[in-house]
Amino acid sequence: MAISDSFSSRKPGRRSIRSFVLRQGRLTTAQAQALDTLWPAYGLDWQPQIVDWDKVFNRSAELVVEIGFGNGDALIHMAALEPERNFVGIEVHPPGVGSALQKIEKQGLQNVRLIAVDAIDVLEQMFAANSLSELRLYFPDPWPKKRHHKRRIVNAGFLDLLAEKLVAGGRLHMATDWQEYAEWMLAVAQAHPAFSNLSANNSYIERPHWRPQTHFERRGLRLGHGVWDLIFVYN
Repeated sequence: MAISDSFSSRKPGRRSIRSFVLRQGRLTTAQAQALDTLWPAYGLDWQPQIVDWDKVFNRSAELVVEIGFGNGDALIHMAALEPERNFVGIEVHPPGVGSALQKIEKQGLQNVRLIAVDAIDVLEQMFAANSLSELRLYFPDPWPKKRHHKRRIVNAGFLDLLAEKLVAGGRLHMATDWQEYAEWMLAVAQAHPAFSNLSANNSYIERPHWRPQTHFERRGLRLGHGVWDLIFVYN
């Protein structure tokens, strides 16, 4: 069976509450071909055990994780900008994974690997304690309705998990175009004793040079949304 047809068979068991809804967008021919032919080179299947990332990348380097990379534009840009660091992108939607695989191959990047599994499962099982230099979370689903707030990925438990996985001085970089979610992110992170706000006034920062505008960001700006970046440091 082709990889593009068997994506769901390589996932861990489902939890009752997820921070995303798996939308089965239509794969283009090129995306499906990328999943079939490029996944063995740049993808990593789910495994409920710690991964030896030095072996995966054939080198020892700082490890940066991006959760929900969409079509991969920001991930590929950042990996090309910082070739001295290793990047792991996590995304559950096959069309986005297929697009990212194409871009990695086109640019000949060797410092990017992709995982197509829920990020919480990946962080819990596949990364050792104190192994991440940075986690980047750009424009996650804001779940704006109050009854859905429990689905938001940013919560105290998420930060507890990151406090276990980040190295001392490691960073959490978040961005959103929903003001209420930005305020939520800020409040949750400010309240966690293991993290300190990098902003001089304990609020938001300007978009740093390494983060390009994403597809979702441009869409938000067209709709008149603001954009808020936050960077917290693990103490």
